[in-house]
Amino acid sequence: MTSPRQTLIATVPDSAAGRRFDAVLAELFPDYSRSRLAAWIKSGDARLNGQQVRPRDPVQGGEAVELNIVLDTQTHAVAEDIALDILYEDSEVIVLDKPAGLVVHPGAGNPAGTLVNALLHYDPGLSALPRAGIVHRLDKDTSGAMVVARTLPAHTSLVEQLSARDVHRQYLAVVVGALVSGGTANAAIDRHPRDRLRMGVREDGKDAVTHYRLRERFRAHTLLECRLETGRTHQIRVHMQHLKHPIVGDPLYGGPLKLPKGATEGLVETLRGFKRQALHAETLEFKHPASGEPIRCTAPVPADLQQLIAELRADTRAAVEAGR
Repeated sequence: MTSPRQTLIATVPDSAAGRRFDAVLAELFPDYSRSRLAAWIKSGDARLNGQQVRPRDPVQGGEAVELNIVLDTQTHAVAEDIALDILYEDSEVIVLDKPAGLVVHPGAGNPAGTLVNALLHYDPGLSALPRAGIVHRLDKDTSGAMVVARTLPAHTSLVEQLSARDVHRQYLAVVVGALVSGGTANAAIDRHPRDRLRMGVREDGKDAVTHYRLRERFRAHTLLECRLETGRTHQIRVHMQHLKHPIVGDPLYGGPLKLPKGATEGLVETLRGFKRQALHAETLEFKHPASGEPIRCTAPVPADLQQLIAELRADTRAAVEAGR
């Protein structure tokens, strides 16, 4: 398949005289990352007055800049007809509601049947973008809202917004223990020193901040609203474990099942059968890459999490009525 091409033309302003070509190019075409622009200079797809030049070569001002954008295939996964639940879409972005159980990226243990495979079937043009346009991820068993870029400028914009912590990401989590107040978990995270599948709080880790507040308090559990300030792997799961309030059903960080004393049969059955972390990416808000207008999407609470919350409410009511 022929790679998509587009030619953009600009003129170097007189005020840029004496500056490096790569720096001026980045200002003329801010929709593209510096690394990608540097690659286009090297390949000859970014030219100055029709000539191939080096990134460090100075400009004089007034020259014509020609940028031949070549989007080679970046993602080689096979397209698969897997249903997607779209919350919002336009020519620049797709916001979808990822179900629990769906892996985001193909890997050694999951070569197919992933979100990437589904996206390539939904929009074959995403093959020209890194990771099929995915700029952030959700764990396999975490449900909820994700944004996908459909163009390279949108991809660059969303990556920059995430890096600048300008993307609002709000989660729901059911944790063990009846918390009395919200707070902030500010604890660095990195790979666990002994278990490569896990992350952990480490003094030499990467900055990680999670804000949380009480949404609803039950007898022995709490429904939390968590807001990510950073986006480390397993961040909310690790922080909740660190606070001694692990997420219900979490196979990596949850520990052994804890049943409240005198729990209703419905709650016992639901807790025993809840085999994934009770974590849902509820709300996602970002600036539209093209218009700059705020885009806010909310993913409805999935049925299994709704049932868990309903049983926790019923157990709490039963305990109050029984005077426990």
